Order: sequence, then C-alpha cells, then structure tokens
Amino acid sequence: MTDERRQEAAARVALSLLTEPGDADMGALVATYGASQTMEIIRSGTAPAEMPTRTWKAAIVRWAPRLSVLDGHDQRERARRANARLVIPGDEEWPDALAELGVHAPLLLWVRGEPALLSSEQSVALVGARAATGYGEHVASEFADALAGRGASVVSGGAYGIDGAAHRAALGAGGHTVAIMAGGVDRPYPAGHAHLLAQIARTGAVVSELPLGVTPSRWRFLSRNRVIAALSDVTVVVEAGWRSGSLNTAGHAASLGRPLGAVPGPITSPASMGCHRLLREFDAVCVTTPEEVRELAGWEDPVETRERGADGDAGSATNRLIDALSVRAVRDIDTIARRTGQARDEVQAAIGLLLLDGTVIAADGGYLLATVPQGRDATARDHS
Repeated sequence: MTDERRQEAAARVALSLLTEPGDADMGALVATYGASQTMEIIRSGTAPAEMPTRTWKAAIVRWAPRLSVLDGHDQRERARRANARLVIPGDEEWPDALAELGVHAPLLLWVRGEPALLSSEQSVALVGARAATGYGEHVASEFADALAGRGASVVSGGAYGIDGAAHRAALGAGGHTVAIMAGGVDRPYPAGHAHLLAQIARTGAVVSELPLGVTPSRWRFLSRNRVIAALSDVTVVVEAGWRSGSLNTAGHAASLGRPLGAVPGPITSPASMGCHRLLREFDAVCVTTPEEVRELAGWEDPVETRERGADGDAGSATNRLIDALSVRAVRDIDTIARRTGQARDEVQAAIGLLLLDGTVIAADGGYLLATVPQGRDATARDHS
C-alpha cells in the first residue's frame, strides 16, 4: 500500500468516527476533495467554497463534538483483535455496487471474513421480521438453502427471525452468506447470535461501515438497510409486519432500481401484513419459490447455459440483456455484464444493436431502456 493510500485509509477511519452512516454532507465533501483533504477542512473549521454556509454550519455542529475523541490507533487495535479487515473505495475488494448510493455510500467497510463475497456475481437479500412465525422461518430457510446451494450469496442483517433462518440455511447448504451489521463487527448483535456470526465470518463475511466497538441503535439499523439493498441483485421480504424495518430495506431496493419481491402469507397473519402491503402499494413481485426469485433477479440457469452451448439462442441472450436494463436507473457496461453473466465484449456489441433499433438509449455514461418491450410489464421493468 502506498503512503497516499495509507493516508486515505486513515482519514476515512477518522471520518467514520466523526459522522453517522449515510451522512450526505460528509459524502459530498469526500467525493469532492477526498478523505484526507476533507479531514483537514473539518479540522480547520473553514467552510469549503462548494458547500453553502448554512449547510456547513449545520454539518460542523454535528461533527465537532467527536473531534476531540478521534483515535485511529484504537480502531486498528480493535481490528487486529477481531481479525477484521479494512476495505475502502479503490481497493480490489471494494464492491462497485455501493457507488449507486451516491453521497450516501459508506466511507469504508470493516470485514470479518472474505471481502470478495461483497461482489458476488449473484447475491440475494432475504430479509424480514425478527418476531417471525414458523411459516416465515421455514420459507426463509427453503429459499436460502436452494439459492445458496446454486451459488448465490445470501445477504441479510444477522438478526433473530428471518435473518437468522436465512443465514443458517445458507451455511447448511455449504454456500456463502453475508451479514451486514448495525454496529461494530467486533460487537456481535444480538448476543444470542454470537456463535452464528462467528460461523459466518469463517466461510462468509460479517460487515459493517460503523467503527469497531460501536453498539447498534435504531437509526443505525435503518441506515445499514441501504447497504443490504445495494449489495444485492434482488431483495426479497419473506415476512414483515405493517411497520417492519424490512420495508425500509425494500424502499432502498426500489429506489436503486433493484428487483423487489415479497412472499405472501395468510391474510389473517399480522406477520405478513408488510409483505401484502408491498404487493399492493409498492409493486413488489409475488415470489413463492426459489426459482421465482432467480427469475426475478434475471439469473441464467447454469445448466441451461451449458445445454444451449456456444450456438445457443441469441434472442435469449438479448432478452437477458434487456432484463438487466431499467427505464429509470442508468447502468454501465460492467454492471450489465455482471447482471447478465455475459462477457463485457458481448454486452458492448449487443448494446450497439439495441441502440440502433431504439430499444436502448445512452445516458450519463451508461444506458437506459428506452421503452418497455412488448409483452413485458412496465411496473416490473421499473423495479428491475
């Protein structure tokens, strides 16, 4: 690591101690000046020219109380004891998908386990109620077992209920799972899941943008939900009450243009009211099997791919590419290639043809679906 990268990493650690996750003002400063210079600006107390004075004053009031307690060495020592690794933008393991969060993207990630899993080719968020029913935990387990068994990384929040069921089933299938925490990765929460989180760290990843040693709080759970959604190709709410925090994760997925699914339950069950609300009010797609989750995500069946071979159906490949595009969210070639499982050159060539016939338009360094192809549902298109 170069001296410049070390300084950048140290500055990001310091800034993460100053601010809460997703702080847009901090994100805007770092995007403009870089972490090292942002730290100097904050210490000087001088408002940067690009930031309105009123915004700067409000931000510095939030950050100033923590300036006197910065201790990067403490973070390094805690990380050593917890066997946690620091990953920052520009590192090979940094997940590019987080860039879609814009100024709300994490400054850094602390990872216990394998950071490469944060950029899995196939990842699904299975989320839901802590006070889950037997039905909900059964469905979460069935989905996680089948999806992880076929190579998808299962992302969730490490909590009791649906989260725990999904993590355990993924591990049981011999697959990978990622737990996104609302506190430091060295502070297992809930305490009853300390053993489960240790298992996840051995074969998957336990991840947080929060400093080590920090305890979870209500707003931190809500903040971490955007990371769960951003790291996942598709989000499925398995079981949720009317005001469940899982609906917050669903909202982030929808705002990012990611596919959103919900599992229906008994109409008399309060634990399924949130899922029914997503289906009725938020245009979530009803999913009842792991295969429907894969279909929603647009994942190609590896067996079907092998059987079709090199001389396979070109129309199917084009359909996959169309399914990977959105009428609202701009996606670049690398993102489309990742979502379709196609080579970058193949995607580039196919995009060129779709540009010519008007199916796709270029926008902001990426591409949008110009119109909804015949026979496809416009609402579902907006959430893909």
